[in-house]
Amino acid sequence: MTSTTAQHAFHLTRPLAFFDLETTGVNTRSDRIVEIAVLKYPPRGSVRTFEYRINPEIPIPAEATRIHGIHDQDVALAPTFAQVADRLIAFLEGCDLAGFNVRRYDLPLLQQELQRCGKSLPMDDRHVIDVQSIFHMKEPRDLSAALRFYCSREHTGAHGAMADVQATADILAAQLQRYADLPQEIPALEDSVHPKDPSWVDADGKLVWEGNNVIIAFGKYRGTSLKQLTHRDRDYLQWILDGGFDTSTKTVIRKALDGEFPERPPA
Repeated sequence: MTSTTAQHAFHLTRPLAFFDLETTGVNTRSDRIVEIAVLKYPPRGSVRTFEYRINPEIPIPAEATRIHGIHDQDVALAPTFAQVADRLIAFLEGCDLAGFNVRRYDLPLLQQELQRCGKSLPMDDRHVIDVQSIFHMKEPRDLSAALRFYCSREHTGAHGAMADVQATADILAAQLQRYADLPQEIPALEDSVHPKDPSWVDADGKLVWEGNNVIIAFGKYRGTSLKQLTHRDRDYLQWILDGGFDTSTKTVIRKALDGEFPERPPA
């Protein structure tokens, strides 16, 4: 679909801006933008674009470069996000927003970047359309749909525990046969399907590495080192232990309260 054709499909009363970010990683609180692209469809008139490579002011991990192909040297002379933030805010003024997985990823990360330089993108009366949500809503992604797609059979025993796990095993076997680029070994397969940001200490990125220090990456103590927090507010760390956080997060916190801190593994 060309931009012109797409424009005819939208019934707009104000501009609709599609945007996408390329970043240093997947942590919406600590990672940085290295490229931003916006395609703005007005109710009438020509489509406008906003596109910049951004110097993130931190090294771009090799894992991120493998995805988007942007190296440190590619953005060494590019403007920082703070230098383009006002132009971006002005470009998005009065626009509704759209993108793929923007609600959970691109928009939170963009707002974090804006906050970092003392700015914000007002969201009052601004509509956000996540194209991924429409995809998942209209195209079933449940076990029965997967079995039908990969194994060409109906899931006659749906929601029986044994039938479900057998169907799941059959689907994985079919996926490994269908996609030659998927690793066959389980550890490598997990790394491929569920990549972990190298800066994450735990499974959810609630704790991140900053040099050799573990840093809190959420909440009121975001940016504070875990070691400092064991002296400053042990009740907060106990709150994490009592809350619904991932087991990996709690394990690190529990050991820290006992005076044991993780050592950063070698790159």
